[in-house]
Amino acid sequence: MDSEWHANGSLAGLLTEYRLPCTREDCIRDYMGSTMTRVREIAETRLGRTLPRDLEDRYHAQLFEVFRTDLTAVPGVTDVLTRLTTPTCVASSGTHERIRLALTTTGLLKHFDGRIFSAQDVTRGKPEPDLFLHAARVLGIPPARCAVIEDSPLGVEAANRADMTAFGFARMTPPERLRAATGGVFATMDELPALLARTR
Repeated sequence: MDSEWHANGSLAGLLTEYRLPCTREDCIRDYMGSTMTRVREIAETRLGRTLPRDLEDRYHAQLFEVFRTDLTAVPGVTDVLTRLTTPTCVASSGTHERIRLALTTTGLLKHFDGRIFSAQDVTRGKPEPDLFLHAARVLGIPPARCAVIEDSPLGVEAANRADMTAFGFARMTPPERLRAATGGVFATMDELPALLARTR
């Protein structure tokens, strides 16, 4: 889903309001792939003070409103999901509420319903491997047989630490920041099936 553009725009606005000036691009570089707990830790360290307790609530309220009206699926992803014959799931740093809303709005929920995992399900978020390992364990798939599609360096690191094959989706992140992806880096969804086929 094209959620990160909206998510990082909302986050930049709030952090700037809280006197930590930053742009959407700054947030993509510094926070994309993070849980809100990690975002808060980094931002508070930079500010040298505690952020208001309502940061997360305000962020989600803004973001969910945008999701309901403007969120779209990444071009080509529906075709890829329709063609895949291997089991799939979502393992995201977002909350369950955010993930389900995004999947419902974009019409992708049917591809993942019952196989949705959130950082809320584990103690440590990315770049720790816990979320990916939890998803693999629940689905009964050995980590070495898992492919992870990631658009952030944190996610690629988490996949590598889980001993899974990472594929870097360079739609918003510069390809060089995803070069640690062991399965390769791609820029459009129509490139993904060929990359996956090479790893079977």
